[in-house]
Amino acid sequence: MRYGISLPNLGDARRLADLAAAAEQHGWDGVFVWDHIAGDHGGPRPVCDPWVLLGAVAARTERLTLGPLVTPLARRRPQKVAREIVTLDHLSAGRAVLGVGLGEPPEEFTAFAEDGSPRTRAQRLDEGLELLDAAMSGGTVTLHGRHVTVDGVRFEPRPLQRPRVPVWVAGIWPHRAPFERAARWDGVVPLVAPTDGFPLPTPDDIAEICRFVLPRRPHGPFEVVAGGHPGHEPSEYEQAGATWWLEGCDSDDAGLAELAARLVEGPPRAPETARA
Repeated sequence: MRYGISLPNLGDARRLADLAAAAEQHGWDGVFVWDHIAGDHGGPRPVCDPWVLLGAVAARTERLTLGPLVTPLARRRPQKVAREIVTLDHLSAGRAVLGVGLGEPPEEFTAFAEDGSPRTRAQRLDEGLELLDAAMSGGTVTLHGRHVTVDGVRFEPRPLQRPRVPVWVAGIWPHRAPFERAARWDGVVPLVAPTDGFPLPTPDDIAEICRFVLPRRPHGPFEVVAGGHPGHEPSEYEQAGATWWLEGCDSDDAGLAELAARLVEGPPRAPETARA
């Protein structure tokens, strides 16, 4: 299992970049950044652009895996994301991951007169992924979808990673469609159907998700992301099939301060892993 940090793109960008650099210094394996456009859920907050922040993290680190987790592809122009993720892959010398999802909450669409319905977001996500896959292949892209159109554009350069930057897909369990989508790509980032907010999956949920997704994988490695707030125990998740454990925080100043203190302790590796 590898261990990473989930950073909100809420707050001061320099402070967040400092936290990412500290994560590498103290032995963490990855830093991933939220992608929200509004900061007024639960009270007004400053918002920074995740892609600019990730570029700063790439320039300040040498080893960390990094990327958006997750970017709502339905509210971004996928041709622009293609340029951003390949640029990030080159800046980081091949350390980038692209986390994608439908995007929550829907109000981040409807507040800008965009269609926030799950069906439209799913259509735009799938078409955006098709464009991204083609763009990172190095060929000339022609695509005529319901929402995405490309006429004969060649995207250069290709990413350093081949055949492309890994794509991790978020989904809310037990809805099956997002996990069928994830099985076509390189990893899954699961949440659980909400009763209050978006609960994190239990080890039993992770085991059930693995039983559903992994047999649908055609080939190649596949990442299963689990995590929680500092203090949760990752070993049961590893036994259930998780390959990444992410620790996050509340997006207010107190949450970021708690995470900063937690970073110094290093990731909660098993003793034999730490010795290795």
